[in-house]
Amino acid sequence: MDSRVSELFGGCCRPGGGPAVGGTLKARGAGGSSGCGGPKGKKKNGRNRGGKANNPPYLPPEAEDGNIEYKLKLVNPSQYRFEHLVTQMKWRLQEGRGEAVYQIGVEDNGLLVGLAEEEMRASLKTLHRMAEKVGADITVLREREVDYDSDMPRKITEVLVRKVPDNQQFLDLRVAVLGNVDSGKSTLLGVLTQGELDNGRGRARLNLFRHLHEIQSGRTSSISFEILGFNSKGEVVNYSDSRTAEEICESSSKMITFIDLAGHHKYLHTTIFGLTSYCPDCALLLVSANTGIAGTTREHLGLALALKVPFFIVVSKVDLCAKTTVERTVRQLERVLKQPGCHKVPMLVTSEDDAVTAAQQFAQSPNVTPIFTLSSVSGESLDLLKVFLNILPPLTNSKEQEELMQQLTEFQVDEIYTVPEVGTVVGGTLSSGICREGDQLVVGPTDDGCFLELRVCSIQRNRSACRVLRAGQAATLALGDFDRALLRKGMVMVSPEMNPTICSVFEAEIVLLFHATTFRRGFQVTVHVGNVRQTAVVEKIHAKKPFRTIKCGNSQVQGP
Repeated sequence: MDSRVSELFGGCCRPGGGPAVGGTLKARGAGGSSGCGGPKGKKKNGRNRGGKANNPPYLPPEAEDGNIEYKLKLVNPSQYRFEHLVTQMKWRLQEGRGEAVYQIGVEDNGLLVGLAEEEMRASLKTLHRMAEKVGADITVLREREVDYDSDMPRKITEVLVRKVPDNQQFLDLRVAVLGNVDSGKSTLLGVLTQGELDNGRGRARLNLFRHLHEIQSGRTSSISFEILGFNSKGEVVNYSDSRTAEEICESSSKMITFIDLAGHHKYLHTTIFGLTSYCPDCALLLVSANTGIAGTTREHLGLALALKVPFFIVVSKVDLCAKTTVERTVRQLERVLKQPGCHKVPMLVTSEDDAVTAAQQFAQSPNVTPIFTLSSVSGESLDLLKVFLNILPPLTNSKEQEELMQQLTEFQVDEIYTVPEVGTVVGGTLSSGICREGDQLVVGPTDDGCFLELRVCSIQRNRSACRVLRAGQAATLALGDFDRALLRKGMVMVSPEMNPTICSVFEAEIVLLFHATTFRRGFQVTVHVGNVRQTAVVEKIHAKKPFRTIKCGNSQVQGP
């Protein structure tokens, strides 16, 4: 969405008159005015109706692609027109992989006209009929009044339409959780997924730990996964009602899979593996309000930038600090994000309108970085984060998804288990193609560089049975009596038609983020390529391009 959306829905039009994003990201109305109603227009009947401008803000013209649809009004359409509107909704839902946003009261050129209350009520009724026809649900995200050459109040309504695609069980987004040790990552995930606030001593995080030493130290050392669901009406579905993971999946139309990564510097290699192997759609960078940017925060920020993973920031533990301390931490983050090494546009979220706008702009522009300030103990502003996650659309479009699905099957092996009465089970991500129950694949490479044949017996996603796995989805595959000793992390399961080969020498273009000594020939490094983590030796360094040094906070980043 264009930045002008924030002026209409999240700017000075909001009751209270405060800026939409705390003065960090400011939108402009038509003609570049920062006022609520855009530039001043001609007065009507010699009056300007209470000082409001006649020319309203506007949106960018409607795009043919994408999941956003403009409709001026939907009042009593004919049967032929209704069928055409239903077909149009199916297209928008397909483009959004199950989600679409309708702007009611907006012309195709983006002009914000608005509708009277009766027309808006009739239009929403028609939209509801359209959604029922395709098996979807609608949720009104927000309403705002506009001023457009009329003495009658006119409104614009933004509506979310959500429908799980027929070939999927639910929509799925993967969010990697980054941040310094003791910033509250596991506690926040515990509060979101368990539905209970923390007691201030880490009770909410206990269910997330996988090892005894994690419980004793309170520090995550391994990668764990937690799920948060939203039903078709946008309501939270989690473990609060004693649900099992299977029940959450069955009740949810959209699933957020959190990848809880380690914050301690000792486990940095585990964090890097989680970012490269599990292909997160975006990352959540957690910063403690009382310590600010400290420890591994800068390293995690640099990793997200280097891997081009979109990220948003959550400032936690605001209940422990004075308001001035929180504001100082936010200003520190804004300074770092605006520096040349990051080149981001920080957007402070303080209301539900801001959260909706942030979700849309975050998906449209990789430079926008929403910032939330919340507490896992008091629950302050926790609902804003839930609104953001509910509205956040898939960050890959349907065309990219279709192209990946048309390629040959390739599944990355990240975890290996032995399950009683099931046999060998592998977990990972399908990077391309389609995988079905009963498919014959080859897995490797083994120690001697070979690939072995195997059969996929069954598939599960988030502990629920699934018959078909599509590119970009994470799942576990049961391999029956296949010998577990022949498998290891970093292998791939591919279609036999791919005729896979192996290599021991390759060329790479690198960017040196930070290094204490000289990077030279013979230097030993650990290479992370997807799910592959392998020790390598630098054999030769080709002629270097001119490099420039970019300072990012207290760190220096070098690049061509």
